Amino acid sequence: MSDTLTKRSLRIAVAGATGQIGSALLSKLVKEDVEIVALSRDPSTDRLPHGIAPMVVDFEKPSTLSTAVEGADQLFVAHGTSARQVENEIAVIDAAVAAGVAHIVKVSVMGPPVRLHPFDWHAKIEAHLATRDVGYTLLRPSTFVDILKRRAAFVAQGTWGGAAGEGRVNLIDTRDVADVALAVLLNQENLQAQRAYHLTGPASVSMPEVAAELSRLLGAQISYDHRTPEEHRKVLLEAGLSEMIADLQLGLDRLFKLSVQAETTSTVFELTGQPPRSAFAWLKENLAAFQPVK
Repeated sequence: MSDTLTKRSLRIAVAGATGQIGSALLSKLVKEDVEIVALSRDPSTDRLPHGIAPMVVDFEKPSTLSTAVEGADQLFVAHGTSARQVENEIAVIDAAVAAGVAHIVKVSVMGPPVRLHPFDWHAKIEAHLATRDVGYTLLRPSTFVDILKRRAAFVAQGTWGGAAGEGRVNLIDTRDVADVALAVLLNQENLQAQRAYHLTGPASVSMPEVAAELSRLLGAQISYDHRTPEEHRKVLLEAGLSEMIADLQLGLDRLFKLSVQAETTSTVFELTGQPPRSAFAWLKENLAAFQPVK
């Protein structure tokens, strides 16, 4: 594929089009002179920008993947966390390579090789992608700030806590990941390059600091209850979470406690020209979800 492709001739396939990053990316791509193919397992258009119809894919039918990526110049991949993530992402990557896609942009995760899901899943997908004869960009964000919304009900009920201790994590806004993806997809230089970008927010926070900021914003005392992993798992299961989701959250708490994702990078600013959004700014935008139950 020539490096002289113009934006007008670009055909970009987006796998995970209805996810948080995918939908944010699509809302920006529709303003560009590109042709968009939105891959989705859901035929509904409710979560897609106006005028974009999904290209429905079925991972049990590989031919649907091949049809969806046919003629695409680039592929963006952001599969939701699930037990099928490795198989599904590898399937769409292989379909894209077979179709002659020049460059693949995959959302991965920032962190060391560990056996925790989904970190180990992303490592397997990255290792597979490295064996393919294709240019690619790995976007390795730290943990998404949106995970705090999953804690909102606990905050509202006064039962928020976990096993993260005083550890720190540099949470990133999914919109910043979408902004970086847009910049990478529209950059037509060095399409055969194989690279990775580590993406973070502007500063790390601890869960007790998040509780303190929520207290300030809400004008009410919000506490973070320190628990052992065993105690927290019991709370999560009793709240109705599945064992897989409970274990995923416990795995994140373990990494938070060890401050594994506490570093700060300047990559978002360097690639987009805009500073990343802060975790506290996100809290202010989503404050209604955390209002205490009266």
